[in-house]
Amino acid sequence: MKINQWALVGCAVAMLGLAGCATSTGGSSFQRGETRRVMTVEYGTVDAVRYVRIEGTRSAVGPVAGAAVGGLAGSAVGGGTGRSIATVLGAVAGGVAGSAIENRATSMPGVEVTIRLQNGQLISIVQEDEGDNFRPGDWVRVIRDGATARVAR
Repeated sequence: MKINQWALVGCAVAMLGLAGCATSTGGSSFQRGETRRVMTVEYGTVDAVRYVRIEGTRSAVGPVAGAAVGGLAGSAVGGGTGRSIATVLGAVAGGVAGSAIENRATSMPGVEVTIRLQNGQLISIVQEDEGDNFRPGDWVRVIRDGATARVAR
């Protein structure tokens, strides 16, 4: 295998690994920094449930990896000025494709849970769908920490 082919394989593997980099945003998932903090807990009843799609990550990793792969692929086409044009076009197309792949690979199914708290306030929380199967009438906990909140049984 040539060096260009090895680079192409390496970039492809890096892009496939993007899905593993996504952090969980479900009701039972906590980031390391959320441990050992005091969180407010409120109780309420599920008023409504709606299934949603949580958008994926948009970082520089997907476009950069895609541009590298596209540029390498384009550099294998033709010679001279044609090769240069193919390399640039390949890099641009690869960057666009890499961004779309990253977004699709890191998006996830979600659930919007609307809850009527004991004080009568109506709130809505969107989180990753972890199969909790919330239903209207369910008694749930709302766990809050500053700007973040989650619904749990």
